[in-house]
Amino acid sequence: MKDLDQRQRDFLAKYGFDAELQESWQRDVRAGRLSTANNLVRGPLLPPPPGSIVDMPPSGSAEWQELDRVGREAIARGELGVAILNGGMATRFGGVVKGVVEVRDGRSFLSLAVDDAQRHARANGGRVPVFLMNSFATDDATKKHFAEHGDFGADSGDVEHYTQLIALRMTPDGELFRMDDGEVSPYGPGHGDFAPAFRASGCLQRFRERGGRYLFVRNVDNLGARVSPAVLGHHIRSGKRVTAEQTSKLPGDVGGAPYLHGDRVQLVEQFRFPKDFDHSVVDVFNTNTMTFDADALEEHIELGWYYVEKKVEGRVAVQVEHLIGELTAHLPTNFLRVSREGTDSRFLPIKAPDDLTRALPEIAALYDN
Repeated sequence: MKDLDQRQRDFLAKYGFDAELQESWQRDVRAGRLSTANNLVRGPLLPPPPGSIVDMPPSGSAEWQELDRVGREAIARGELGVAILNGGMATRFGGVVKGVVEVRDGRSFLSLAVDDAQRHARANGGRVPVFLMNSFATDDATKKHFAEHGDFGADSGDVEHYTQLIALRMTPDGELFRMDDGEVSPYGPGHGDFAPAFRASGCLQRFRERGGRYLFVRNVDNLGARVSPAVLGHHIRSGKRVTAEQTSKLPGDVGGAPYLHGDRVQLVEQFRFPKDFDHSVVDVFNTNTMTFDADALEEHIELGWYYVEKKVEGRVAVQVEHLIGELTAHLPTNFLRVSREGTDSRFLPIKAPDDLTRALPEIAALYDN
């Protein structure tokens, strides 16, 4: 990274920049080892065998009530934490940090999430700490938002911030991408940063030392991804290291799903599908909401790195990213089908300001209950 000045080096170092990794990506892009073609899955993708995806029992049923009891007891013991994926580039919501945007009644995406965690802590007599994985682009605004609102009433130590890693965009021939003003172009290399950044920050160790055993991980913009003692109970009863929530696939849904690849059912993202692949063979869609055994996050798991092209200032820029869902290729996983309708919905993503306007009735139904 000899062509970076000291100011740039200092900024990148603050967020854990790995110069050796960056240079290896540049070599691999130049050589074609990192490319759109090399993102594709090798070998067949098959439908999961029967029983691989299980349905969440209906709310209020005897089975649901038993799972709810198991989850509430774990919360009462202080075993649950919530991790919010609040990284990225703050570009898709009008250039502001989405998490701090007001959703309703003066409450932001992030304050609603903290309220949800604290409500379950109070209801069950435990504590539910919240961990926010910010990026260099969201960190300052997020911390300011929490400081201005006193961590939204959370008890001392029950909200912790840490940051995902940082990388530099490249040109398609592997050189550093330069903006029109000559500056390099940093980005966050994907939510696959979650586990290594959580470990490196010390958050995982502190959580486990306080008795934490299960971590509920969700996107900041999925307003359906609320704490559910019953889902937690399902995870505990499954005996698996991960529970990955799936929901019914609708026309227009873009993203991954569980497939049998090799000897394991695992999440595979849509951009990795082979050419002309018929993804309708699986009727569910990954919500990127997961519950992990905390000790599973101690394992160093090397995820794949994938080539992604973006338009920046009207030009093609290359990013290399990794994905949290790929942990299912390495850890025994409970694939759980959840609802995306009504007051039981667990999938209400808000990707753009217009989505928020359209979803206000659904948000009211979820958060007025």
